[in-house]
Amino acid sequence: MKDLNFEQALVAERATLVKFARLHLQSDAAEDVAQETIMAALQNPSGYSGKSSLRTWLVGILKHKIVDVIRKEKKYVQLTPQEAGDTSDFDVLFQRDGHWAEAPVDWGNPDATLQEAQFFDIMDFCLNKLTPAMARVFSMREIFEFEIKEICKELKISASNCSVLLYRARMQLRLCLDHNWFAVRA
Repeated sequence: MKDLNFEQALVAERATLVKFARLHLQSDAAEDVAQETIMAALQNPSGYSGKSSLRTWLVGILKHKIVDVIRKEKKYVQLTPQEAGDTSDFDVLFQRDGHWAEAPVDWGNPDATLQEAQFFDIMDFCLNKLTPAMARVFSMREIFEFEIKEICKELKISASNCSVLLYRARMQLRLCLDHNWFAVRA
């Protein structure tokens, strides 16, 4: 598969790579990073062993390229009250003593869910509903596996601000996924 078919398969994944990059970069750099990913794959086709899907391999390369861009940009995250996200919806999730008011919807088998392409469409939809600040912090922590200290350093925010953004992002994603994926499938 390391010939013309390989090149065609790479080009076929370009739209997915651009979409993934746009979710995390929030800039025009997404097109460039996707192209750099394809170029890196073309320069080292032997790096693809076939143990995972081609898309998984390419997204692995893309993640490293995105992290490089994030580190170069060193954008500041300045939150306005509106961007910080409304947490009033979260109040209904908890009792006064901090316990769940209602248990989260049963998410079934997470491994099986991750095999369904439709899930990623819903996840993209939910990620796009987050404020840019929440989406960026969530992506850096949960997708790119940055440590909290690294996120704070890169985005010039405090650890408590980072924790609040992560909490709000997780809660909003939980609500969105419960409503748009898991409750629909129950």
